[in-house]
Amino acid sequence: MLNTTRSCLWLWLLVLGLLLFTTNGAYVPITYVQSAVAKGAVCLDGTPPAYHWDKGYGTGINSWLIQLEGGGWCNNVSSCLVRKNTHLGSSKRMVKQIPFSGILNKKRIFNPDFYNWNRIKVRYCDGSSFTGDVAAVNPVANLHFRGARVWLAVMEDLLSKGMRNAENAILSGCSAGGLASILHCDSFRALLPMGTKVKCISDAGYFINTRDVSGGHYIQTFFDQLVATHGSAKNLLPSCTSRMKPGLCFFPQYIAQQIRTPLFIINAAYDSWQIRNILAPGIADPHGHWESCKLDIKNCLPSQIKVMQDFRLQFLVALLRLGKSASRGMFIDSCFAHCQTEMQELWFMQDSPLLNKTKIGKAVGDWFYDRNPFQKIDCAYPCNPTCHNRVYDDPHAPHS
Repeated sequence: MLNTTRSCLWLWLLVLGLLLFTTNGAYVPITYVQSAVAKGAVCLDGTPPAYHWDKGYGTGINSWLIQLEGGGWCNNVSSCLVRKNTHLGSSKRMVKQIPFSGILNKKRIFNPDFYNWNRIKVRYCDGSSFTGDVAAVNPVANLHFRGARVWLAVMEDLLSKGMRNAENAILSGCSAGGLASILHCDSFRALLPMGTKVKCISDAGYFINTRDVSGGHYIQTFFDQLVATHGSAKNLLPSCTSRMKPGLCFFPQYIAQQIRTPLFIINAAYDSWQIRNILAPGIADPHGHWESCKLDIKNCLPSQIKVMQDFRLQFLVALLRLGKSASRGMFIDSCFAHCQTEMQELWFMQDSPLLNKTKIGKAVGDWFYDRNPFQKIDCAYPCNPTCHNRVYDDPHAPHS
């Protein structure tokens, strides 16, 4: 009996391993942009920026998909100093190879519209969603706040390697990278030839300005400090910074309507990162009443669900400030999730989340190629049985 159980376990692990290998495909090696160092375009610790590139082929040889890595932000010298010694602040801490999955997958069955494009994952090592630019290096901590320079140096490197001949191009990103894909959308378009078909995708990047559960303005204060620390104001939309304080111009709801390039917003209405870190951050919940709920939405009390339903309504109000545009796409599901384009099971698998009987990968592909517009907002939790609701192990983990 014991041997049979062990055999079944090993068989299950083998099948799981094969499935992961099949869906993720080959690992993609890292490329360091060494030439960026001379331009001062460096990570927090002064190391060169980096990206991973799986080259396009066949019909996709002149199509480029740029995926900006996420991973939160740092808002002051102390938090940036901690970040400096991780892969989110130093390219020497980054792994040399990463698997490409979801929107980056190289297999047609798992990524039917973009599998043979040039697919690039730009590593995130500045802590400002690629917006910072402070000329002086912090003398005590030796910190470099140069996210905007990193962005431009990586784009220039890719343009020199063939992206200047792009026929199709997408700027995408998840979380802090999803915010960056909004902030840099029009400037990305401006880098490419006039005839290029260019669109942007923001996955879990539509962070909203709302009060936390204690009634405070935690995220607004955080973004104010972030923008001041990184010198980001000059790299935010002038049409926004000319009429409101720069920290507010880090919120998509105040700038997204002014983005002229077609933009697709993918977001959970109950974004698990926003609920954990904007609605109910630890500082606003000193007694830990929200800890169990933040780990698993099934643990939430009815009173907490009501607060989350109110958060959803605030999210939708902020989202609708985008205004109406036939060129925009929208996939707003009612899942407790965060980042749904990079995980294969959420992007395009047999049991992926559905809206209007459509998977995210299909909705995005139809929108990009103008086969079918897609602007759908899900009904309220718990109405969608196709959701993959996130369950967390670590109640204090800040990043997805």
